[in-house]
Amino acid sequence: MKPLIRKLLPILGVVALYYLIMYLKSIKVMNPYHIQVLMFAGVNIMMTISLNIVNGFTGQFCIGHAGFMSLGAYGASIVTTMIFGGFSVAPNLRIPVFLLGLLAGGLVAGAVGLLIGIPTLKLKGDYLAIVTLAFGEIVRATLRLIEPIGAARGMIGIPPYTNFAWVLFFVVLTLIVARNFIYSKHGRACIAIRDNEIAADAMGINTTKYKIISFVFAAFIAGVAGGLYAHIMSFIQPDTFSFVKSSDLLVYLYAGGTGSLTGSVLGGLLLTVLPEALRTFGNLVNWRIVIYAVTLVIIMLYRPLGLCGGKELPLLKINRKHLYEKSIFSKKSVHPSETPN
Repeated sequence: MKPLIRKLLPILGVVALYYLIMYLKSIKVMNPYHIQVLMFAGVNIMMTISLNIVNGFTGQFCIGHAGFMSLGAYGASIVTTMIFGGFSVAPNLRIPVFLLGLLAGGLVAGAVGLLIGIPTLKLKGDYLAIVTLAFGEIVRATLRLIEPIGAARGMIGIPPYTNFAWVLFFVVLTLIVARNFIYSKHGRACIAIRDNEIAADAMGINTTKYKIISFVFAAFIAGVAGGLYAHIMSFIQPDTFSFVKSSDLLVYLYAGGTGSLTGSVLGGLLLTVLPEALRTFGNLVNWRIVIYAVTLVIIMLYRPLGLCGGKELPLLKINRKHLYEKSIFSKKSVHPSETPN
């Protein structure tokens, strides 16, 4: 009975959180603006988790991650707006069309991630960072030239299908899938590459293969997050997904803590809500970006490993003994101490 209760508690907690937010909205404690900020935070959490899979758990330095988000945003919007007609979709078909659009956005981003990953993930360090940066800018520049989707003007008329319930659902689903990925032999291989790529290669691990797997998986999540974002805003424009957006995601990741799903949640939530919360403080409005930057400096000075320092909340913590026993590395003489935090 206790294991069953332990498994049900996170689900009950998520349901309780949703109804608490809806109750606060009904009594006017929270307004639609607050809900929208929370939805943006949810999208940023998903993006941070996806970036963490590449940078934190695989040890590759990607700095053009907003490119995958833009592909997902445009891919999902083309399906829901241009193929199915957007606002003219029958009410009973809106959810299936929306989910199909998100799937399409994720698949487009994942497919491009595969095409980019095959030639580039043989690179290391600064060279990989430069290539991923160039990729993000190539995607943005290309979207600015495609007239049927609005070119530089952007794409309008996207139906606002995304609501708080959908964002919460996909954030929880992303956490579950990411945690299970880390549990899997693929996740263990990625962590081994992060810790010592030469040793992992010597143990017979196909390092390029597993780097591509993590890259494609992260790109798919980013594509779905981009689709959610597009259907919050009802308008997307290529410059929204510039290098500035990619650098914001890096800030969320390293402030929260690399190699930690809890850090991804905390970094994405805190650093999305903080600038908006400072808007409410009258004279501090004009200083909010300065305060935001000073907060980041303080975090890096006193918590150089991020707010979570590689640690996880109990619900996201990985059972090290169980992980070692189930991993392919238990058969390859890898010491069980080489497990994720």
